[in-house]
Amino acid sequence: MIIVDAHQHYWSVRRGDYGWLDTAPETLRRDYLPDDLRAQRDQAQVWRTVLVQAAPSEAETRYLFELARSEPSIAGVVGWVDFAASDVRQRIDNLVRDGDGRLLGLRPMAQDIADPDWLARPALDAAFDALQAHDLAFDALVRLDQLPALRQRLSREHSLRAVLDHAGKPDIAHGEFDGWSVQITKLAEHSRLHCKFSGLLTQLAPGQGESAIDRYVEHLFERFGASRLLWGSDWPVLTTQSGYAHWLGLAQSYAKRLAPARLCDIFRGNASAFYRLDTAAPTHPPLDGNLA
Repeated sequence: MIIVDAHQHYWSVRRGDYGWLDTAPETLRRDYLPDDLRAQRDQAQVWRTVLVQAAPSEAETRYLFELARSEPSIAGVVGWVDFAASDVRQRIDNLVRDGDGRLLGLRPMAQDIADPDWLARPALDAAFDALQAHDLAFDALVRLDQLPALRQRLSREHSLRAVLDHAGKPDIAHGEFDGWSVQITKLAEHSRLHCKFSGLLTQLAPGQGESAIDRYVEHLFERFGASRLLWGSDWPVLTTQSGYAHWLGLAQSYAKRLAPARLCDIFRGNASAFYRLDTAAPTHPPLDGNLA
């Protein structure tokens, strides 16, 4: 079984536009490039990955295009553009051109913007119009207090393909569940919205057991269903809490319990359909795939 990782990163710190790394765990403040993941990805039977931006710059998006040209496992890139720029349509046109088919979608780093209502601002309408004109996906990287604004945006964009990154990053460390679950229930009513089954372990507090994510995972399966969940590693951020194979195995154990007939969808099919990926079998596929 060929697996698709719907969310992972590469970065080169010498590029200098990863400001968030200044306060990140020290283990993340180094380069993470394809050679660092290859053995783990091959061992886990992951054939293709979606490479997601990690810096708020178009230069980084073009750097990711270059990586995708040289690394066959990269199925495509989710990049960045300033959604509030007055010339955002032209900027997106240029990225589509420069990506030469590799640009799958765009992700503004909304979680770093103080205004909880930012996504609902009319000033962003042109960016969302351009996304839909190019049939690009929208990755929503948001905080809990930004989920209502995301709902407002989705209610206005009827043909937008959107995915909620890392389940909206619930505050698992402090056991905050009720407010998050209410917002997820409301968001899931938007039938075109998908959700990434990713980033949950890194929301744990030090020493907190992995079982703390149980009810969050169960709520995601209940509300989005197996047809709208996309498994992602969030590597290398994942490394602050877990290993690549461990998270994949844990995610599979949840899926086998909560949606045993839909593993192929969660671990490949949904990402392939959502991002319009070509996931044809490789010439020499990994042996002994780990999904039934």
